[in-house]
Amino acid sequence: MKISVLTLFPSYFDAFLSTSIIKRAYDKGLFSFETIDFRTFTHEKHGHVDDTPYGGGAGMVLMCQPILDALASIRTPESTVILLSPQGKTFNQSMAIDLSKKSHLIFICGHYEGFDERIREYVDIQISLGDFVLTGGEPACQVMCDAIVRMVDGVIKKDSSSDDSFSHGLLEYPQYTRPEIYDGKKVPDVLLSGHHANIARWRHEQALKNTALHRPDLLKNQNLSVSDQEIVDSILQSQKK
Repeated sequence: MKISVLTLFPSYFDAFLSTSIIKRAYDKGLFSFETIDFRTFTHEKHGHVDDTPYGGGAGMVLMCQPILDALASIRTPESTVILLSPQGKTFNQSMAIDLSKKSHLIFICGHYEGFDERIREYVDIQISLGDFVLTGGEPACQVMCDAIVRMVDGVIKKDSSSDDSFSHGLLEYPQYTRPEIYDGKKVPDVLLSGHHANIARWRHEQALKNTALHRPDLLKNQNLSVSDQEIVDSILQSQKK
């Protein structure tokens, strides 16, 4: 996979490539990454990439020419162009998995007051990180790239991601490690039993419990079995008491 980021601040991504799992994957060549400063494509004499909005208003608006010329310089038929925008679909794990299968992702990071509206006509997808405003698209882009890259084949073991929160529409079950007892709090007996079927059942029930208690909205999109629905109903009823 190749990731290209159109940005006014290429150095923002320096730490992204030099830390932890992402660094190891990058060093192994499991993905490639480049930043393109679209300011270098401007035709404006003083290097401007923005201008005042037609109709008046506060702030500055990014112009079409620098961004679209930069985009044209790297876009191929295999590219998927992503505009980071509050108007986009909210990013989630399912999107991360789908995008990890693409051969070339191009992210366009905005800044200032926003984009010239016509830029939207040149992109394939608009994505939002959430219902809040950032100073620019770079922080959102880095978060999305992290989520996407970790799903690329070979970056992490499949077993490490298969039970992630949201991978099956549920939050993850609780995890424990040594010591067995800490400050009087003991690891659940089932996890020490060595009985894999019982452990799997417990983990599934705990995932249902976590989701019901902390993100019940996720359950609306789940086709729960009769037994799973009974577990959820029991959990919710106990909370009302």
